[in-house]
Amino acid sequence: MRARVGQKNTVPRRWARKGSRPTAPKDQRTASAYIFGAICPEKGKDAGLVLPRCATPAMNAHLAEISRAVDPGAHAVQILDGAGWHVAADLVVPDNFTLLTLPSHAPELNPVENVWQFLRENWLGDRIFDSYEDILDQCCEAWNKLVAQPWMIMSLGLREWAYRL
Repeated sequence: MRARVGQKNTVPRRWARKGSRPTAPKDQRTASAYIFGAICPEKGKDAGLVLPRCATPAMNAHLAEISRAVDPGAHAVQILDGAGWHVAADLVVPDNFTLLTLPSHAPELNPVENVWQFLRENWLGDRIFDSYEDILDQCCEAWNKLVAQPWMIMSLGLREWAYRL
């Protein structure tokens, strides 16, 4: 659904010789942006936005973006955690949409969590961003690199339990 990316960044796993202590850049500044993303693992499709904050207006914009990406006559199911802006009273859910809230403390059930991990490990983690604009640019670039590889979206997102029926 969404991932925070910013100057106080994550350090992805890395290979190193046993006993060594590899260095990693660490920034103490706090500018950040959020990638709101959704994937269709079955078709390798996506819908994504990079936004300055997580709130109901951002969620409404994201749902509208996903709704535009859904094939005519199709119906989308968006898997969500229980964040407040996912269940807000002023949330506008498009007609071609159903929201499915996951049980508490079960992020592994949401396929998009693998997408966030992949983006951080390959393009967004372990770096220093020069500015807020650099964060936005790098987030957009990383998302565009991912969506240029529909087979990767399929690989990251397919879950046996979701397609078993």
